[in-house]
Amino acid sequence: MTMDRYICIHGHFYQPPRENPWLEAIEIQDSAYPYHDWNERVNSECYAPNTASRVQDGEGRIMDIVSNYSRISFNFGPTVLSWMGEYAPEIYQAILDADKQSIEQRSGHGNAIAQVYNHLIMPLADSRDKRTQILWGIKDFEYRFKRFPEGMWIPETAVDVETLGLLAEFGIKFTILAPHQALRVRKIGTGKWKDVGGGRIDPTRAYLCNLPSGLKINIFFYDGPISSSVAFEKLLNRGEDFANRLISGFSNQRQWSQIMHIATDGETYGHHHRFGDMALAHALNYIESNSLAKLTNYGEYLEKYTPDHEVEIAENTSWSCIHGIERWKSNCGCNSGGHPKWNQEWRGPLRNALDWLGGQLTSKYEETGKGYLKNPWEARNEYIHVILDRSEENVRTFFERHAVKNLRKEEMILVLKLLELQRHAMLMYTSCGWFFDELSGIETVQVIQYAGRVIQLSDELFTGCLKNTFLEKLAAAKSNIPEYGNGAHIYQKFVEPVMIDLKKVGIHYAVSSIFEDYPESTGIYCYTVIRGDYKRIQAGRFKLAIGWIHLTSKITWEGEDISFCVIHFGDHVFNGGVSTFSGDKHYQFMKNEMSTTFKNSAFADIVRLMDKYFGMHNYSLKELFKDEQRKILNIVLSTTMEEFEISYRLMYENNSILMGFLKDTGIPVPKVFYTAAEFTLNNDLRSAFEEDIHVEQAQNIIQEIKRWNVPIDSLDLEFIIRRRIEGLMDELHENTSDFPLLQKIEEALSLLSLLPFEVNLWYPENIYYRMAKTTYREFLLKAKSGDRDKAAWVEEFKRIGQGLFFNIDAVLPKG
Repeated sequence: MTMDRYICIHGHFYQPPRENPWLEAIEIQDSAYPYHDWNERVNSECYAPNTASRVQDGEGRIMDIVSNYSRISFNFGPTVLSWMGEYAPEIYQAILDADKQSIEQRSGHGNAIAQVYNHLIMPLADSRDKRTQILWGIKDFEYRFKRFPEGMWIPETAVDVETLGLLAEFGIKFTILAPHQALRVRKIGTGKWKDVGGGRIDPTRAYLCNLPSGLKINIFFYDGPISSSVAFEKLLNRGEDFANRLISGFSNQRQWSQIMHIATDGETYGHHHRFGDMALAHALNYIESNSLAKLTNYGEYLEKYTPDHEVEIAENTSWSCIHGIERWKSNCGCNSGGHPKWNQEWRGPLRNALDWLGGQLTSKYEETGKGYLKNPWEARNEYIHVILDRSEENVRTFFERHAVKNLRKEEMILVLKLLELQRHAMLMYTSCGWFFDELSGIETVQVIQYAGRVIQLSDELFTGCLKNTFLEKLAAAKSNIPEYGNGAHIYQKFVEPVMIDLKKVGIHYAVSSIFEDYPESTGIYCYTVIRGDYKRIQAGRFKLAIGWIHLTSKITWEGEDISFCVIHFGDHVFNGGVSTFSGDKHYQFMKNEMSTTFKNSAFADIVRLMDKYFGMHNYSLKELFKDEQRKILNIVLSTTMEEFEISYRLMYENNSILMGFLKDTGIPVPKVFYTAAEFTLNNDLRSAFEEDIHVEQAQNIIQEIKRWNVPIDSLDLEFIIRRRIEGLMDELHENTSDFPLLQKIEEALSLLSLLPFEVNLWYPENIYYRMAKTTYREFLLKAKSGDRDKAAWVEEFKRIGQGLFFNIDAVLPKG
């Protein structure tokens, strides 16, 4: 009897939450340069490429573009998908579409599975939090994929029997674990158990796990050695090797239809391993084209093959800690490996401090919540619907369903704060806070920031300040970096400065309004600003802005009328103040006095008046949110940079002949000249691509760069050139008949071979591929009918395809 062979590759796509807890948005992260933040960078390197991965011929030319998501099993962290839906909507939609496509290909079973909501370690959570996390993960999945998830990924595959029981209770059919998490197995209907501890379980079948509640759940244990090879042993360097390694997991000795499956971080395919998405695509194509196995997903396999073996798990284990789940509560020895002299003794005190903080809030939440909500914990479970849709109509529907009475506006604000406190109290347990090596790392600071938001909300809702005791406990967590000291110092250095209240939002609006013309109503991150009055005056290089606004949080509905005044003394020097709006009469008096004093150029008196009207609420540029702060500083610096450019250019142009003579005669050229040449030529090349591509000019600049052998700013220039070519291809997609535009694109692509670095052409290639299947086919038919313009277009389009490294014969329709 011939048994079928199946292959399923699972990718766990997830990034730590990076949002500022007070803004609900990611601020600029310089470590991700030239991208705005790490989500954007990982999206560009991994999430996006896997929606449209290249299949190449033997010469490295593109033969086809395919979606890996339509052919592998995958889960996405809800926090990542939330970001993607707003900042990368095309990629987000491509992922949803891939799941729909997989349903058609896999007997009605989609490739996507859900994930426990915010990646906390389930065995370390209490039963109530486990329930909420599973329910939020399911509801988030349903909201996005428009179906109930068959499977659910447990963060770090950290598991206990209670978690499995709750998954089954909520209707989840299966989950995926590491092989060493299986304890013993037996054939269903027999009494004899077999010990499979230490990763000795056969991973090529599904197993049934009987739970104390009487419920059941299916478990797939992935192939550990092959998964490890993919993640850590450069198996993705060659797609064919990847395919053959997968096939090696089958055995002719097994008398059942085997499922060879692996699980790794999804970021393996492109972020951790460059071009890993292409190795994945090639491997899948190789397997299918050579009929080596059938591609499947877990849901489809379960429908075809009901488990005939049952399993018991090793509780409190995970896939990334050989000590069980110690990585998230102690110095177990598991770390990233980059700092051998560091220790992770801080992990225990950090968890202890957060456990204490969470413990202080449980009864307070329940007692306060009962005055407004029928069931505070049921309301928390259902709060995911508000998180997914914060429209006023939807929030009011939530209150109609859960409130004990018709709530007044201030009562609604209180309840929303209660629920936000609970959300952040779970977010502060996100596993990434303990995963890495150092207490001051960005992932750990992030969870401490969530704790800061919890403390702030607690202060607003309840009597008694929690901060001092929390910091005492946090101080027991010691940093490996002497200057950071301990957790309390890190809280004061990295959390308190970013904490936000409505007045800080007000000063952000006031300072940024010096440079930006806001409409009457605008949004600043998760706040709405409605202008009541505004006046801007300029005297020489000095500017004054004065006004009042109504601010509202889109999250908690809390609002305040705020008056402000800010003066810009030039460069980066600002002085601003905000206060609660005290009525029109008081505001008009302040406005008139400030305006008159400014017009009289009594700038010292302005500062004195700031103290008079705004007291301690005085702010400078330092208080602005990072992105706007950077934007304003770039404006301020632009004049200085222009002065530098003029000086360096004069030095370079006035002395280039002399320096050329020195170089030709072998006399050392002064280093300062090379500095001037590097600055000027990089700036010129940047300008040649930023606005419009000047081919001849760019060629001359590149020749000069090679002549002087000066370093080229490849990171910055690659990004600029890439974006410019993407813009041109977007224009072509909108104006398909624009023949001069085609020629401009060909000229731009011809320059790339002259550059000493590679330009990422993923997006232009996608557009070309799309047009090859639509516009090109249409124009080719017209060209064959005698249309000379279309014939010229067809030939030029072919040349562009060659410039984009396509195998033209394989990609372009024959007509």
